Amino acid sequence: MKRLVPAMAAASGLAAANVYYNQPMLADMARTFHVGAREIGLVATFTQIGYAAGMPLFVPLGDFTERRRLVVSLFAAVATALVLAATARSLAWLVAASFLVGLTGVIAQVLIPLATELAPASEQGRTVGTMFSGLLLGILLARTVSGFVASYWGWRTMFWLAAAISVMAGAALASVMPRLEPHAPTTYGELMRLTWENVIQLPKLRQVSLVAGLFFAAFSVFWTTLVFRLETPPYHYGSRAAGLFGLVGAVGALVAPVAGRVADRRSPRFVVAHAIGMVLAAFLLLGTLGAKLWGLVSGVIVLDAGVQAAQVANQSRVLRLRPESRNRVNTVYMICYFGGGSMGSLLGSWAWARWGWRGVTGMGMATMLAAAVVLVSRGPSAE
Repeated sequence: MKRLVPAMAAASGLAAANVYYNQPMLADMARTFHVGAREIGLVATFTQIGYAAGMPLFVPLGDFTERRRLVVSLFAAVATALVLAATARSLAWLVAASFLVGLTGVIAQVLIPLATELAPASEQGRTVGTMFSGLLLGILLARTVSGFVASYWGWRTMFWLAAAISVMAGAALASVMPRLEPHAPTTYGELMRLTWENVIQLPKLRQVSLVAGLFFAAFSVFWTTLVFRLETPPYHYGSRAAGLFGLVGAVGALVAPVAGRVADRRSPRFVVAHAIGMVLAAFLLLGTLGAKLWGLVSGVIVLDAGVQAAQVANQSRVLRLRPESRNRVNTVYMICYFGGGSMGSLLGSWAWARWGWRGVTGMGMATMLAAAVVLVSRGPSAE
């Protein structure tokens, strides 16, 4: 178990990275296809829409299929989608391929409930924190890697490289994961019915999922538009600099294990409430001091730390609701999470095109204020 969880955390990061390679490359893609920020923003938006759609399609399979075979098959599928993105000859083709990358890139959402299932009850928060350290480092470092690769060899090369990495990750997991039989032998249709029952019967699932979606919306508002901000005065940077901010944001990933331990000792809701304050402070900092490099860097660190702490705590809350149906509960949660992310990408691109950087930071703050309202809507005793 001690070796398996880090291996699954690394695989989760590599899988999730496929969804985020495109963000620092959006400006380069826009120049390739001769379109503006609003149009190229559809690439990031549809990648996350695909991820949300992949949740009900693939994640429940973890409850009634052999998990190792499912994970390896998904790595093969996402590698194929990445090849389609690398060979795109039009914006529509690229958007469609990006949707497929998101659709088949949901591997981490199979691995995270599995790791929680294997962990002792007293270490579930810590296990979720470890998994999310790998997951979120993969997301953040994906931007660094793609920014550098795109600046030297072009954005298409990055997709070819990502396809090769996915094939190798799938092969590595096939060799280290044990065979894990399903624990809910039933039909897919029955699982969908049971998943919908969870939505109806668990008000906490609805509340936590909505809060999480608003957090990821704020996260996507910022990261979708950062590359455009860095190309304007006073910076005049390109995709390589946008990628470097992935390293800056990775500092915030260090908070994930701490958030898991605090969630175990205090409560997940306590962590989420403080994370809302952190993200609001980050957008205030980005809006007032974002024209200075130190202000931008500081805002990125605080933003990512807050979002990651909230993600660990929120997912800890939902995975404790019904241990016998973790994949189904996680499916609902992640649909909302990445649905919020896709909406954030869309709103961020729109706010940038209409109002510039102030619009972006204002939009981020608005999503967090909405999250605060939802969090308190059931009263302070709702853990």
